[in-house]
Amino acid sequence: MATEAADTVGHSLDELVVTGHRPVGEVIPAQSLTGDELQRLNSNSVADALRYFSGVQVKDYGGVGGIKTVNIRSMGSNHTGVVYDGVELGNAQNGQIDLGQFSLDNMESISLYNGQKSEILQPAKDFGNAGNVYMRSRTPSFKQGERFHARLAFRTGSFDLINPSALVELRLSSRVNASLSAEWLKSSGRYKFRYRRVTPAGEVAYDTTAVRHNGDINATRIELNFNGNLDNGIWHAKAYTYNSERGIPGAIVNNVWRRGERVWDLNSFLQGSYTGYFGKFSTLNNAKFAAYRTHYVNNDENQLKIDNIYRQKELYISSANKYDFYSWWSVSLSYDFLFNTMNADLYDFVRPDRFSNFISLATAFDIDRFKAQGSILATLVHDSFRSLKPSRNLHAFSPAIFLSGNPLRNRDFSLRAFFKRSFRMPTFNDLYYADYGNSSLNPERVSQYNVGILYLHSANSLLHTVRLSADAYYNRVKDKIVAYPKGQQFRWTMLNLGVVDISGIDLSGLVTLNPLREFFVTLRGQYTFQRAIDVTSPSDSYYCHQIPYIPRHSGSAVVNLQWRSWTLNYSFIYVGERYSQQENILYNYLQPWYTSDLSASKDFRFGKVALRVLLEVNNLLSQDYDVIINYPMPKRNFRLSLSAEI
Repeated sequence: MATEAADTVGHSLDELVVTGHRPVGEVIPAQSLTGDELQRLNSNSVADALRYFSGVQVKDYGGVGGIKTVNIRSMGSNHTGVVYDGVELGNAQNGQIDLGQFSLDNMESISLYNGQKSEILQPAKDFGNAGNVYMRSRTPSFKQGERFHARLAFRTGSFDLINPSALVELRLSSRVNASLSAEWLKSSGRYKFRYRRVTPAGEVAYDTTAVRHNGDINATRIELNFNGNLDNGIWHAKAYTYNSERGIPGAIVNNVWRRGERVWDLNSFLQGSYTGYFGKFSTLNNAKFAAYRTHYVNNDENQLKIDNIYRQKELYISSANKYDFYSWWSVSLSYDFLFNTMNADLYDFVRPDRFSNFISLATAFDIDRFKAQGSILATLVHDSFRSLKPSRNLHAFSPAIFLSGNPLRNRDFSLRAFFKRSFRMPTFNDLYYADYGNSSLNPERVSQYNVGILYLHSANSLLHTVRLSADAYYNRVKDKIVAYPKGQQFRWTMLNLGVVDISGIDLSGLVTLNPLREFFVTLRGQYTFQRAIDVTSPSDSYYCHQIPYIPRHSGSAVVNLQWRSWTLNYSFIYVGERYSQQENILYNYLQPWYTSDLSASKDFRFGKVALRVLLEVNNLLSQDYDVIINYPMPKRNFRLSLSAEI
């Protein structure tokens, strides 16, 4: 279960020095998972960890290598920015960031902001997303006299899993450190599942127990980081590459298995960031170059043979600048330039180029018990083609205002509210692919409204920490673009739904007990109610029906026991009934599903070497369920992890 960003649990930590600059107040707190919390949640990737955030739906096509994307408050994954070490990840082809490609092995924290981050010194593009996921890789921290850290880990378990990883951290000088992280993931992806379908009349059509095939993965990740301190700032540089081959276990339709699809991904990028502080003036500058190559093959005998290569390139430059007029008032001006190009070995492919410009003006106030943040973003997009088709130009303005305060003069309580409009262009796939693209798609425009309350109390007593949070929200999406599988996982059907109304409530709570000196009990829970309905036209048969794959009710609960070097963790996830298509009829009905996960760990120390053994049991009750219809998920499975750190 996620925590508010400012939360502390109270365990003793080694000294950590953080270089930075105080922002003007946290207007909308983040949901965050940090450090050991991430390791205790039976999560293998960032996507797995995000299941514990309120208001989040993760689309998971099953298995170790299955595609995993995130959706915040039913607005679609393209409205969610995914930021890695300060720079947003991109995919102009389909807008889908596969979070299964990002391991927790080198992850220091994951944070989720609804609306936008409270800090106004940020890239202009970040102001344009309806929500943002921030991933922060581990930053080396050295004690006096230390110059070297190393960590080796090995995971094995169900589905023939082999997952070794290594991390090396070096202090190159008093101001510069570096880290190299490498990981290999291999799995057959074979797991047992039950395929059962019942006709609308209640008769059993299919009831089969089988083994999932073509879900194998062989992937490597290499990441090199440099961090430096300057007299008036900090800098960071990253080189990243991810190379994988994986099978795509297709949908099972009418008891027919599809197994012919495979995909090879080679994703690489270089990025750098510089933050400078000069009295009342601060500046943040980012640059990135990325190249993505996807090779997709479909050899299914019952479908058209496909063997295509898609190439994307991305150039991103950003400059954000802030001036503190007073201790309580700041103003920022940011400009981002983004260039995307795509090519494919398809006949008559349009080969689009996209030039995007983002300009934002923001201000923040922090006066006694009240905080406010306002911004406006101008987005200008130009699409051109290396063919005879005409170019396309679009622009939009996106205002936002955020408020928070303690009107009761009780600092344990705080109220918050925000309004924001956002805009997102259709992706290249949405618009230009002949088989399933729709060049007449309109851009999506979203209006968000949110009010919430937070109670946070800490004390050095039995009741160590109590936090209760509640948010009510309403989102209106015009010309919502919906993508769902078209028989093949790699391909999609695209359409505008017109207008979608989304209303909901997010509730979360945390209680930490300290009954004994070295014994902590942490209880976490979250619940989300969402009513996301299509209100385009009363003449539609699905008017006021819940949109596909959005549950009305969902939630999670976590119980963590920690005594000395022992940790026991139980987590529960529930997703209520949903529908696989626009019409909420019995034929499209999807049953609720839930899973229970259990893990136990023990820490050892031999001199300077710290060892940890972690045993995980996922889907403890061996539930049969689909996150996406016809893509069955694994039954009970196990994972054993061993790690050593110097």
